[in-house]
Amino acid sequence: MKITHVRVFQVEGVLEHDGEFWEERLIRPLDIYPEHKNEAFDRLELISPGKSRVVQNFLEIGTDAGITGLGGPMPLEQAFVVEKVLKPLLLGHDPLAIERLWDRMYRSMVHGRKGVQMMALSVVDCALWDLKGKWANAPVYVLLGGPTRTEIPAYASMLGYSLDPELVQERAQGIVQQGYRATKWFFRDGPTDGVAGMHRNVRLARNVREAVGPDVDIMLDCWMSWSVPYTLQMAQRLAEYHPRWLEEPVLPDKIAQYAEIRANSRVPISGGEHEYTRWGHKALLDARAVDVLQPDVHWCGGISETMKIIALASAYDVPVIPHGNSAGTIHVLAAWPETTCPLLEYLLKWNEITPFFYKEKHAPVNGKVALPTIPGLGVELDPDKTGRQKELTF
Repeated sequence: MKITHVRVFQVEGVLEHDGEFWEERLIRPLDIYPEHKNEAFDRLELISPGKSRVVQNFLEIGTDAGITGLGGPMPLEQAFVVEKVLKPLLLGHDPLAIERLWDRMYRSMVHGRKGVQMMALSVVDCALWDLKGKWANAPVYVLLGGPTRTEIPAYASMLGYSLDPELVQERAQGIVQQGYRATKWFFRDGPTDGVAGMHRNVRLARNVREAVGPDVDIMLDCWMSWSVPYTLQMAQRLAEYHPRWLEEPVLPDKIAQYAEIRANSRVPISGGEHEYTRWGHKALLDARAVDVLQPDVHWCGGISETMKIIALASAYDVPVIPHGNSAGTIHVLAAWPETTCPLLEYLLKWNEITPFFYKEKHAPVNGKVALPTIPGLGVELDPDKTGRQKELTF
């Protein structure tokens, strides 16, 4: 079997929603500059009240056997890399030789070990695994050595929701009623917001804890936007609310600072969402920088590389709870025991957008996601939503 076509294409649709979709955003490293501090989310184009345009780009890898693999969605810049850089390395080659293809792509992009190029490689890798699962007539997790279980506990990740205290309590109580046993919320304040910002951050943690009670885990995301002194002060103030972790307190390249924070924090530290490949995550593990490792399957190198990262982490006894919840993430977690990969992140708002054009949503029921049973990754595009396709040419 040989790869005969690598196709990148775009689809467009309309998402209907109540009120403003993005109510609040998280703090960002860029917010230290006043001109960026009050910027809003701009991830959706509002067409009219309650309606926003969704535009997504996908990858199809086809073969002379008529078997195809689907990857995406991905931003336009990743689609460009797939079309212009990776496509020539795939055409005419055996799609089942995924390790060989991965290594050739990686070696060809020595300046793309992190960032957009590695993200593009990740999309290709996931599409190859989808193709291989369809060829084998089995879900991908079977090919990865699983399943180790029939369902995966998910935590409710609340990016985009208002931080108004009453709404926080109402929504936190609501997700517990839906069966979630853990939830993550996102800070809006950091070092440039002074003592008042600290009080708002503490208020968020207090409101969530009071709403969910003592037996539900809460996690808090700093999104790379704090500093060592600020994080240690905040950890001291937040400890009484028993967060399961503080996520990404500083920029990802500051591994020594991560380790310093972890050594002195009363709250566990997580990170790795913005790290890439086994080598990047090994640096975090060697530095004893995190209590929880969080690679993103669609960014760090795909399913192939995430499996290697988890194997590394297991040797350090560090649990892996990946960022995001793509279909690929579900299959990877299904191949590992719960002690190694205990949770799946489920971003409530993003999961109205990311799988928008898929038939299958893989949404949690009573706080758990059932494993897909159809071959490949278990996703396919819904023809009722993807009738308007546009081939991407660069």
